[in-house]
Amino acid sequence: MLEPKPKPDSPARLARLLLDWYDRHRRRLPWRAEPGEAPDPYRVWLSEIMLQQTTVPVVAGYFRRFLERWPTLEALAAAELDEVLHAWQGLGYYARARNLHACARAVLADHGGRFPADEKALKALPGIGRYTAAAIAAIAYGRPATVVDGNVERVMARLRAVETPLPAAKPALHALAAALTPRTRPGDYAQALMDLGATVCTPRKPGCLACPWQGACEGRARGLAESLPRRARKRPRPLRHGVAFWLMRADGAVLLRRRPEEGLLGGMIELPSTPWRAEPWALAEAEAHAPEPRPWQALPEPVRHGFTHFEIEFLVAAAETDGEGLDGGGIWCPPARFSEHALPALTRKLVRHAARHRPGP
Repeated sequence: MLEPKPKPDSPARLARLLLDWYDRHRRRLPWRAEPGEAPDPYRVWLSEIMLQQTTVPVVAGYFRRFLERWPTLEALAAAELDEVLHAWQGLGYYARARNLHACARAVLADHGGRFPADEKALKALPGIGRYTAAAIAAIAYGRPATVVDGNVERVMARLRAVETPLPAAKPALHALAAALTPRTRPGDYAQALMDLGATVCTPRKPGCLACPWQGACEGRARGLAESLPRRARKRPRPLRHGVAFWLMRADGAVLLRRRPEEGLLGGMIELPSTPWRAEPWALAEAEAHAPEPRPWQALPEPVRHGFTHFEIEFLVAAAETDGEGLDGGGIWCPPARFSEHALPALTRKLVRHAARHRPGP
């Protein structure tokens, strides 16, 4: 049975209902200021960067460890990039860590160590896009900025029964969110919307009876809430191929190298490998990209890893060396000390595979 047609509540009333709900049900999060406490822009920024494409439970531990190690923006800016990348291991999307470090240095150099409050100035900083700029402006500085993440898109799609699939619906959902953003307590309102999406207006089985907007929700009235937002069918991810080289010295050290700073996994430590391409590699062809000429042995079974937009399948080839014929530029490291380097998940997977099929001395 369909609900009665919802009343056309004013934006001011909807904001008041949501803020009243937030005052009773707000989540306590490590980066969130307590009622009456001034938000710390450094904490707001750090948490928002960490939360991109990552969940709150995962981020909480990383956030605490980062603050213990780098309690201020100045401390983070003074750190070496390798330290930051190493501390970031497990959060993925390592471009965020590189941009985090670059942004800390830019704020220190160009803004006297204080984040600007203006969205345009914030967006000019490394790693800060539309959403993060709005979040910092609203939460840290009380600016009436429109903060739209996946939770907010879902709430807006249900509130106004937007049936256009994502991502095509994004501009309309942002416009709907902007029309509701209040000038009073915009930071609390932004966090309230995120909390509503995370705890009540959830992707599956939304708790409509606990929602402060249930009387105004068109999606609920039309029986569509759980099916919104709609999403366009995803295309299959393309598959790429590569060959990784496990080169071990007589003392048990393995050759690693640093990836270029720009691009996917930039600045991370990896096993030497071929370029990644659509066609599978024959080992004889791949040896042209090996760190040195050796009788390379292909290890059994390929290793597959998924990125956001593609998957990659690696053949791992192993060889032993005296290490004297290399031109330099690599890092010799015993496997027991791999944890001292910033190894992305792909490299850790390749290392485990090589260790299992080709144990060192």
